[in-house]
Amino acid sequence: MAEAVTSSSSSKSVIDLAERVGAHNYHPLPVVISLAEGVWVHDPEGRRYLDFLSAYSAVNQGHRHPHIIQALKDQADRVTLTSRAFYNDRMGEFLEKLCTYTGYQMALPMNTGAEAVETSMKLARLWGHKVKGVEDGKQEIICFHENFHGRTISIISYSDDAVAREGFGPFTPGFRVVDYDDPQAIEDAITPNTVAVNLEPIQGEAGVNVPSHGYLRAVREICDRHEILMIADEVQTGFCRTGRKFAVDHEDVRPDVMCLGKALGGGVFPVSAVVADEDVLGVFGPGSHGSTFGGNPLGAAVAIASIEVLENEKLDERAEEFGQYVRAQLEELVDQVPRLQKVRGKGLLNAVVFEEGFEAWDVCVTLKDHGLLAKQTHGNIIRFAPPLVISREELDHALGIIREVFLAID
Repeated sequence: MAEAVTSSSSSKSVIDLAERVGAHNYHPLPVVISLAEGVWVHDPEGRRYLDFLSAYSAVNQGHRHPHIIQALKDQADRVTLTSRAFYNDRMGEFLEKLCTYTGYQMALPMNTGAEAVETSMKLARLWGHKVKGVEDGKQEIICFHENFHGRTISIISYSDDAVAREGFGPFTPGFRVVDYDDPQAIEDAITPNTVAVNLEPIQGEAGVNVPSHGYLRAVREICDRHEILMIADEVQTGFCRTGRKFAVDHEDVRPDVMCLGKALGGGVFPVSAVVADEDVLGVFGPGSHGSTFGGNPLGAAVAIASIEVLENEKLDERAEEFGQYVRAQLEELVDQVPRLQKVRGKGLLNAVVFEEGFEAWDVCVTLKDHGLLAKQTHGNIIRFAPPLVISREELDHALGIIREVFLAID
């Protein structure tokens, strides 16, 4: 661990400044991170914390992994941005690496997870018109209650989160929202204009909502039968987080399209992508979609190194082993903490669910005071998702903190 350096600015002054000059579109925990390495982060006063959020799974490889940081530094000394007006000597290498890792023929690079999802929606609509023959402007995509795919206007158009939607209308048409983990709900929503089903293999923001085993296979079968695309949003669940390369691998399902991001940038640089085979992704032509920074050489170099870390350190196997251990330890607390109802998750993407009406924010603050950073969702749910490089000793230390805090809950 790098030596902690006490900042000249206090945590309070940093928070006060951010609150004064920044838009109030987030409600962070009252902690400031000024140094990070591996699974540990430090505040300006030198206090250290275990990171059990991993930037919503963007830091699967750990903070500032030396292999990724070296790739960033080396590339920064050569060329950082060309735009897509020219070729650069790193993008092709990156996309080939990504295609090999995912098993798809083509990839389209973007920057953020939301951009990847937007790309997949444009792809589905274009494919539906050009290949399936749906009249342009009539294409429909099936989505799911309690989804989270981002916060663009189009994405919140099929969200049922009132906070995300209120005041932002009118909304983009062309979406049908149905119940998650219910294959019949998909069947009932399909029309001749349906071009795709867009789902999270595990709903992260919903509180690590894991569907019934067999659900993803059922979705695949429905999409095949009706000639519609299956789009899997693996932005948060991908790149070894759930104990497999991708969450769909738990059911050996191959979507037509995958949306990727977060850990693809190794916690260092925003990198996202959509992957698919040529008969799908090949419908895009010059000018139909793009991004100035998408595929930039700096991001490409970082992404290559990020995938290499996942492979070389076998982080899928590590997440699977440690995930089973974490859930077993947390499940013991269900019988000891009256307000704790259940534990759910896969790999090192896990959540604890308290009774309805319970305010988990206060628990997260107490966890922070004991040296562990986690964040609640939906009020009564806390996600636990540490970097996949965490050691068994660090895991046991974290579980000790969680146990102590939970047992003190009134």
